[in-house]
Amino acid sequence: MPDIIPRPSEFGPWELREGVRARASELEALLIERRERHPDNSKVQALAVEAVQELDKARDAVSHSGYHRWYKTGAHLTVGQIHLDTAHNLLLRLSLAEEVIPMMPGILAFVQEHLPPSDPRRIKVEVIDQRVRQADSITPSDLESVLDAVGCARGASIRKALQIRNFAAIVAWVTVILVLGAGLVALIGAVRDDTLPLCFTPPLGVGRTGYQVVCPVERIGFIPSDSDINHYLNLATTPADYVVVELVGLVAASISAATSLRKMRGTTTPYNVPVVLAALKLPMGALTAVLGLLLMRGGFVPGLAALDSSAQIIAWAIVFGYSQQLFTRLVDSQAEALVHASSAPRVDASPPPSSSGIVGRPTT
Repeated sequence: MPDIIPRPSEFGPWELREGVRARASELEALLIERRERHPDNSKVQALAVEAVQELDKARDAVSHSGYHRWYKTGAHLTVGQIHLDTAHNLLLRLSLAEEVIPMMPGILAFVQEHLPPSDPRRIKVEVIDQRVRQADSITPSDLESVLDAVGCARGASIRKALQIRNFAAIVAWVTVILVLGAGLVALIGAVRDDTLPLCFTPPLGVGRTGYQVVCPVERIGFIPSDSDINHYLNLATTPADYVVVELVGLVAASISAATSLRKMRGTTTPYNVPVVLAALKLPMGALTAVLGLLLMRGGFVPGLAALDSSAQIIAWAIVFGYSQQLFTRLVDSQAEALVHASSAPRVDASPPPSSSGIVGRPTT
């Protein structure tokens, strides 16, 4: 069968793409059954044709030929789901009242999952479901209310997916900008290594006069007190100073990223949020390592402006690289909230159904 094997460059889980295709086949079978059951009903026949067209659009959207090979962001799966939802809405609309009644449990669960408990459309569907279970019938007016609520619930579901997509895209672009910034800092530090050196000039110690120059790579052990310190700074700096510090910060940030992933749940959306979050931490760690050492060299942290060995400089670069977690923690929290909102059903602590006919919303 064509277009079944996933490509290595495909974005979004292959299972989701096949899920769209399988659901399209299932809905198509239901539409065929409805058309054969009502061959003389022109409304059923016309809506079924439109629904089949939507299913074809869903299949085209998730096929490899339906989107550019260099622009596979996972959005094709969301587009396919939109066409599936439209076809399902058309299926509900062309179905007769007695055919909709068996679908009410699934409709109610879907509406409760995506609409808040206070939404009047959700409350209306819950009331209708209670009446359907009691009378085993549904009026045309109630059917229209159900269709309206289902459409709104599907819209809410799509908006959740789009929120995650936009969030992942923003984080990805910020990551690209930070990568370019880190690369530019490393390039400038390599070309003009004496412009803003990452070096320290601690005194020699008790009973000795003079200074030493300590850089991430090189070290000059003795400088007389009356010497030009800037001259020796220029001698000690090397083009590798910034590169080494950024590399150490990147490694520390990668450890931080691996540690933070333990709190992130997986997502069933085609947008891999944990990966973009982990990627964001890497250039952040490289830059915070450099900026932290510059702050120390400028005396921003009292008592830590005179590191006396390259090992201490590297150690502090590790600390500053790992500390990028302080800046990205809010981004992690926002991502976790979005993923949880898109996958977890809405919790409702309302009372159970009452005899007055107002339906209590079941807990999840």
